[in-house]
Amino acid sequence: MMQVPFSVEARSVSLQEARSLYFGRGELPEALLDQNVLRSWERCRQAGLDPARIECGEPNVRGVAEARERNRTLMSHAQPVLEHLFEQIRNSHSMVILADARGMVLQSYGDADFLSRADQVSLHPGASWHEFERGTNAIGTALAERGAVNVFGSEHFFEGNAFLTCSASPIQDAQGRLMGVLDISSDFRAFQRHSLGLVKMSSRIIEKRLFESEFAHQGLLSFHTRPDHVGSLCEALLAISADGDLVGADQAALELLGLRREDLPRRHYSMLFDVPLGTLIDRARRDPSSLIAISGRNGERFYARLRGNFASMPTGSPSLVDAKGERVSRPAKVEPEMTPAMLHARMTLKSLSTGDERLQAAIDKGTRILGRDIPILIQGESGAGKEMFAKAFHNSGPRALGPFVALNCAAIPETLIESELFGYSGGAFTGARKEGAIGKIQQAHGGTLFLDEVGDMPMSLQARLLRVLQERCVTPLGTNKSIPVDITLVCATHRKLKEEVARGGFREDLYYRLNGLCINLPSLRERSDIDRLIEKLLREEAGPNRKVEVSHKVMQAFLSYRWPGNIRQLNNVIRVAIALLDDDEEIIETWHLPDDVFEEIGEITPAACAAPAMMRAGPVMADARSAAAPASAAATNFGRLEEIERDMIQRTLEAENGNISSAARRLGISRNTLYRKLGRF
Repeated sequence: MMQVPFSVEARSVSLQEARSLYFGRGELPEALLDQNVLRSWERCRQAGLDPARIECGEPNVRGVAEARERNRTLMSHAQPVLEHLFEQIRNSHSMVILADARGMVLQSYGDADFLSRADQVSLHPGASWHEFERGTNAIGTALAERGAVNVFGSEHFFEGNAFLTCSASPIQDAQGRLMGVLDISSDFRAFQRHSLGLVKMSSRIIEKRLFESEFAHQGLLSFHTRPDHVGSLCEALLAISADGDLVGADQAALELLGLRREDLPRRHYSMLFDVPLGTLIDRARRDPSSLIAISGRNGERFYARLRGNFASMPTGSPSLVDAKGERVSRPAKVEPEMTPAMLHARMTLKSLSTGDERLQAAIDKGTRILGRDIPILIQGESGAGKEMFAKAFHNSGPRALGPFVALNCAAIPETLIESELFGYSGGAFTGARKEGAIGKIQQAHGGTLFLDEVGDMPMSLQARLLRVLQERCVTPLGTNKSIPVDITLVCATHRKLKEEVARGGFREDLYYRLNGLCINLPSLRERSDIDRLIEKLLREEAGPNRKVEVSHKVMQAFLSYRWPGNIRQLNNVIRVAIALLDDDEEIIETWHLPDDVFEEIGEITPAACAAPAMMRAGPVMADARSAAAPASAAATNFGRLEEIERDMIQRTLEAENGNISSAARRLGISRNTLYRKLGRF
């Protein structure tokens, strides 16, 4: 029988007393409960939840597939962290869980002896652990509180979950938006004090990976007041454009500099630090690993290191900051080096045109209403470029210098979307910041508000949005004061809103208010300009100093491929392919493609393509072909085929002096596939 430590037993007794006071007498047990938990109990009671409820519902199998697709970026960066975290707690009667911003479990790993108990309360992929579904729990409460929480035993609102102890920490993207939550759950008798620290550290690792990926083409300034913290999880990160503008900051940077996220567009590097940006660039060139002491404008002393885009600028590139740290103009004959992120920022409707008739018709329509008070509704498949079109529309019109504010209605929990959209005054609700917050509508004043996946907006908020559009005023939560707003509205959805209106899932009056101009973007497989789009993406990704092309074979494969992820998928494939090119390579071949695309476009599996590969490889492979002859007489001898394949790879590597890229080309497989086979052999 499991030994129960005295501290756990004592905590359980005090929680029973707290439940008796709260649920029996209606008193607030403030001295017995963490304030996060008490606020959660209050929210659950106000929502009408029954603490004795035992049913948990079936997991949404179809829903989890869609949720994983929506959260591909989060999952790709979180997966290795999730696996590593589970290795740290293995054999402790526990499990590790990743959930999305709605509280739906996306992925989990756990000890077999605990998984069976977790299944009893549907603690597995597809189940929603939002507070209003499961009461107080670490996943849902961390999302509601936007902070790390412990929920121990009977602190769970539902009595049936009292056998659990859970520690969870939210995960934010590079823009500070809530993406999901990381959780460790176990039997309450196996409570570990370090669990909360582990999930906080792991969520920070994921946030750093997301930030660095988002601003991979910018300069990244790592800094801290302590030199030993630079390069650690404690460091603060700023993303800086080639002009010295601040394009991104993580939470640690905002706190150290005393900035709000909405301040970033109005700040320049020279406004924050005393050391000129050019000095940091030169230091990064000479010694990328060294630290430099810099001072903030209020006298704070920091230690900093610049890495990324600036560190690789060629010697002699004109500095954009003078000796005093002030912005200066480039000489007239020198063109600034444009990164893909900068090109994207300057995207206009004209720059989107690459020859497709349906897309051109959409561009022409959008151009005709620039500057007019006409809302746009963009419809199209996921990844077809709806947000890209919205940004191009904004950059092409008279509001280009105003803010472009985006809100994904599908990525924010229903309980938070109202405050995100309309803002709130201090103390408007439990957990609200005391200084309040400005909503997205008010942030977009003078510019463009982009509501992505507007078809997923809750019905209760649709009426409020309609009133804002009619009255051109917004009323933050917790106040009666109406604030005038001047915005252009652009909405997007992958749903057919007419069908949603017909089935009662979307307000008809709001549909006609949003649908001033309806634009249907074609999917990538329907477009006639894929070849020109590929050329454009190659130029943007490779940069002005490198010419990269795709081979005829790859182009034909691209033209016939179905592209389920549309432009987003094509862009990722191009980026990966260019990254896999050697410095002296300029042609993208099939082996430079990601493995999943490499296989889907019709390439034969490496084992089956042994004969064609041997024909291409010349004399060395001819030797392997002679070795394959006995095996062809016994095709069912799979062990012998593996020996042939291993021998063929070994001979090819020897012929290419161990050069993996050359060997992969000669074998007709991707480098990733070759690495995987080498690991197996």
